[in-house]
Amino acid sequence: MLEIDELHVSYGKVRAVRGVSLAARPGRVTLVLGANGAGKTTTLRAVMGLQSVDSGRVRVDGTDITGKDTHKVVRAGVSLVPEGRRVFAPLTVEENLLLGGYSTSATDRADTLQKVYGMFPILSDRRDGAAGLLSGGEQQMLAFGRALMSRSKYVLMDEPSMGLAPSVVQTVLMTAREIADSGIGVLMVEQNAEAGLQVADEVVAISQGEVGFTGDVAAARADRAILRAFLGESALSN
Repeated sequence: MLEIDELHVSYGKVRAVRGVSLAARPGRVTLVLGANGAGKTTTLRAVMGLQSVDSGRVRVDGTDITGKDTHKVVRAGVSLVPEGRRVFAPLTVEENLLLGGYSTSATDRADTLQKVYGMFPILSDRRDGAAGLLSGGEQQMLAFGRALMSRSKYVLMDEPSMGLAPSVVQTVLMTAREIADSGIGVLMVEQNAEAGLQVADEVVAISQGEVGFTGDVAAARADRAILRAFLGESALSN
């Protein structure tokens, strides 16, 4: 289990994350909801060692990784699919994937590459083409595949549907569900609450750097404050 326990993070004098506690479990999707500036991305960055931590703990299967360098976090089994995908546009699809497996052995890298191609046939078809020529949805698949190349046990996803056509959003989020179904724990920040709820197992809502709700999807849908905040007033009458 990936555990975040009483995490506090500041930017100068501004406390961005205030005692956040949540978990991602193997084979499960934990959906993190919250308005812009709520502290969601900061939490992911702190887990990955990209942002310093004031206090609190991050553990992977019982091992403390709090404040570790990012490459050590990756070796511990955690990877990040960043907001905006951030593929290396001039490089080929395969070169992007191989960069994701830099921390693994050559044998593991080759084996995982074939598994990624099996999960994302479009990437296999486009392996020799520039990543920048892929569509937005295809680039998101590439970002997923790149994260899996490190043989991650837990994948953090920051706004995977951002900037994608509505027709592609469901496909991308169902892919996140399939990644979890393969046994990987997924911790997903997603602004499209309704689409996220369709693939999630657990829900955490963050407001002003603090956790305001934790529960399963059924409990989230039964909570009027969650419905009003993330699905709108119309959801209250359904």
